[in-house]
Amino acid sequence: MFPSADSITPTDFAVSAERFGFESVFFPDHTHVPIGDGAAGYSGHDVPEFYRTTMDPVVAMTAAATATTRIKIGTAVCLVAQRDPIILAKQIASIDQLSAGRVILGVGAGWNDEEMRNHGTEPSIRFSLIRERVEAMSAIWQQKEASYQGEHVHFAPMWSWPKPVQRPRPPVLVGGGGPTVLKRVISYGDGWMPFREGTDQVGDPLSGEVEEFEAELGWRVGELRRLADAAGRPRPSVTLFNACPHTDALDRYRNMGVDRVVFWLPTAAKDPTLETLHQLRALLR
Repeated sequence: MFPSADSITPTDFAVSAERFGFESVFFPDHTHVPIGDGAAGYSGHDVPEFYRTTMDPVVAMTAAATATTRIKIGTAVCLVAQRDPIILAKQIASIDQLSAGRVILGVGAGWNDEEMRNHGTEPSIRFSLIRERVEAMSAIWQQKEASYQGEHVHFAPMWSWPKPVQRPRPPVLVGGGGPTVLKRVISYGDGWMPFREGTDQVGDPLSGEVEEFEAELGWRVGELRRLADAAGRPRPSVTLFNACPHTDALDRYRNMGVDRVVFWLPTAAKDPTLETLHQLRALLR
């Protein structure tokens, strides 16, 4: 959910989701929306209101973590190419400590070129930059005296605490659906977080478009397993973001090897959000 000043708070959202028995909650990341008049979808005039008003995910995660005891707290996704890796490493490790090891770090490249440029990031290097920043953060989390030397990220030996509770690090889920995403998962991720297009919250219209998406998703889940086997590493998890909330769809996701589904809740006040959570919980029973 995109939390805002007008929505249910991250605290009430996470507490309620935990009470309903959900495994995890996830928060998105947009520092700002450039107004611009660029290509369709890149202008601030083209995006929904909740993109413009969403809270910072690190703050939302902290609020959610300190108010709960069991539910996992994640990002879907953190725009690592727009964040300083030394600061982000400390923030994520701190939340993992406060939550007793319940953080899931979903990472992604982002889609708004102007948003990246406002952070000093050239969009053409964002994929290699994310890899280096995740590797650098992993070094900080795992090493007593951490150092990293890359093309875009480099720092001499340093001390940085706290370390995460989860060892060797909180799970890193690589978001995206492009042609190279599976290789990126194998390179520096612990799981893959593909995105399902669509906004349906009821029903399961198994259209040709849906069948095409699910056929592609099933093939890529199998390909991810093959790549992991070839690299001699454990099978990465698969978390489907914006899953269709329908029993038939959930059965299909399970059969194709999806490990976790994340539902996209509308940015809404407390009572409508609690009603949506109640409906989803009834579906999952």
